[in-house]
Amino acid sequence: MSENVVHLHKPTDPPAGTANVTTLTVVPDQAPPAPVPLWVRSGRAIKNGVTHEHTKATMRGIARHSLYTFNGGRIVARRTWDGRTGSRYERMIRAAEAAGNFELAQEWEERLQRFRAARHHRRMDLLHSPVDAAKGVAVGAGMGVGVLVALGVVMAINTGHVGDVITPLSATIDFIALLIRIVQVVWGPLLTIGPFLALLALWSVGRKQQAAPAWALSADVRSSEGEPITPSIVVKALRDLGISPLKTAIKEMGDAGASMLGPIRIAGCGVEVDVTLPSGVATDEVQKRRRKLAENLTRHEHEVFITIAEAARTVRLWIADSGALDEPIGPSPLVTDGTMTANYKTGKAPWGQDLRGDAAELSVYQRHLLVTGLSNQGKTAALRSLALWLALDRTVQFWIADLKGIGDWAMFDGIAQILIEGPSDDHVIQATEMVEDAVEEMNRRIEERRQDPTVVFEPLIVVVDEAQLAFMCPVVGEDKRPYGGAKATSRYFMAVRKIHNQGRAVDVLMWQGTQDPTDQNLPKLVREGAHTRASLVVGTESQSRMALGDKAVNGGAAPHLLRQGLDKGTLVVASDGITIPAGQASITVRTHFIDDEPAAEIAARAQALRDGVATLRVVDHTEERDALADVAAVIGDTARLRTDEVLKRLHALDTAVYREWNNGRLKRLLEEHGEEPKKSHGVMVVRRDDVARALANRDADGSASAVE
Repeated sequence: MSENVVHLHKPTDPPAGTANVTTLTVVPDQAPPAPVPLWVRSGRAIKNGVTHEHTKATMRGIARHSLYTFNGGRIVARRTWDGRTGSRYERMIRAAEAAGNFELAQEWEERLQRFRAARHHRRMDLLHSPVDAAKGVAVGAGMGVGVLVALGVVMAINTGHVGDVITPLSATIDFIALLIRIVQVVWGPLLTIGPFLALLALWSVGRKQQAAPAWALSADVRSSEGEPITPSIVVKALRDLGISPLKTAIKEMGDAGASMLGPIRIAGCGVEVDVTLPSGVATDEVQKRRRKLAENLTRHEHEVFITIAEAARTVRLWIADSGALDEPIGPSPLVTDGTMTANYKTGKAPWGQDLRGDAAELSVYQRHLLVTGLSNQGKTAALRSLALWLALDRTVQFWIADLKGIGDWAMFDGIAQILIEGPSDDHVIQATEMVEDAVEEMNRRIEERRQDPTVVFEPLIVVVDEAQLAFMCPVVGEDKRPYGGAKATSRYFMAVRKIHNQGRAVDVLMWQGTQDPTDQNLPKLVREGAHTRASLVVGTESQSRMALGDKAVNGGAAPHLLRQGLDKGTLVVASDGITIPAGQASITVRTHFIDDEPAAEIAARAQALRDGVATLRVVDHTEERDALADVAAVIGDTARLRTDEVLKRLHALDTAVYREWNNGRLKRLLEEHGEEPKKSHGVMVVRRDDVARALANRDADGSASAVE
């Protein structure tokens, strides 16, 4: 049996009888490149030299300074012509007619007539002036010679020399001859240098006015931001907005649109100017082009604010210095002035600065407050700074619900009678019940006011921070009524509405802070019930209208154009409690930021003004309460407290339980345990030691004083 062997490897040795063949490939050398012609190299060198940046800068400099001189001559000629003719008045008349202001046109026409009459009078005087001038010269010369001769006579009498009579006259002639020789010497160089001095003067005028095309200006001027705002820059920015009637009207104005502008005034860290728009141009057309106007003024959008002025067809432009709005405004007076006090009725809280750099102060007297904006933009800080100032008025009571619950309001422990902190549904329920208790307090005050119209109540400020959680709460109570929502069955919504309707009459006020407003988390009836409405940056124009109202937004308020993250603490405020320029519906305020540590120091000062406040951390609505323990709690560390103050604090602690309590009921409570109120300086008071002994007596007896 034969075996077939299959070889898997190709044999490397050539077969016998086959010669090895080596193939050589000859690669020729590359041909040398053809020489570049001289004219090509010369052209490249010329092109590089002409297009080089140094050459461009040099050519721009030559053109710029030449045009400064040429246009400076045009400016001087224009000014001279305006001064000698009535062209200036005619331009003003045409500009007033183009703007539709015929009264102003008539006034300028009257000025033109007066100018022409005065010019005619001067020209008529010129007919008689040669004769009058000749007579004047003759009389002057004769009087001069006479005075000199008289002086020579006096000198001759003094010296005894008759020749001295002509000495003054001779000295005068020599002096005149000297002046003539000086003029002869100077005249030649003056004729040579004079034209150069004249050109230098024209160049200076042109340079001051930047009278050269933009391409010829230096790079730093062409690309710089924050150049000084001048009338020509404002008019050019308005002309280039893309509004055809405005552009046409500016072209038709003889003064190139300058008559549209009021005076440019320094206003804080920027300037302010009123622009009277020509007929056919609406103010909202300019407002809609805020970004384009800002860029035409070499500013960022957030550095230009457009509001509607009081006069018809007039917009007010506030233009910030470049980068000025990114600078901090400094600490609050609450931090720097340790002696500052507050007055709820007559005082104003130092909230920050307006765009003009003036102090922005807010009156909170009988005004409900709403602060809104996107998250983490300074809403709580703005709201808390107002509360810290008001806490320095010892008569003001605070009920606070912080539904964020991270300690932003912790410094009010010992100041606020109620302090709820937390984001859960249970905390929202407690906050809702707190607001409902405020409604009960309001009703009690109203009833008491009916019986005694002269009664004065201590202000009660009900603060709910992060109120959107209350409106969005899904919990439904045992009575089948939801805590959240915006319907008539919503407990929180209806409680806030009731306080908005009647609370200010008895100084029960609602302060709310909410974020990212919508119709769901900030119902229309609630937001419109606030007297002071303030908004940080929001996302859309519709949210700006929710926050501030249509009137403020139509008047130029634009919190949706603020920069998220960069404009923290900047509020757009619509309120009659803050000074707003005439004709405007809102004002932009850069609020002071008070950090937690200085806030705690301010709160400590406020707490020292009070007689001790036992802050209730959780609203307790159980059916039974330990009345004696509650009395001890509201007295706190105070040695003694007036009985009416004890009753007020009990009522604030639980309105439903202590609504009907009076001095007699409080007296009976203490008498049950062997104590009773006593007088101090003619006023009934409850002593802390007496209450402590009453508690000890009760514990010894094993009894408890519970109320239902």
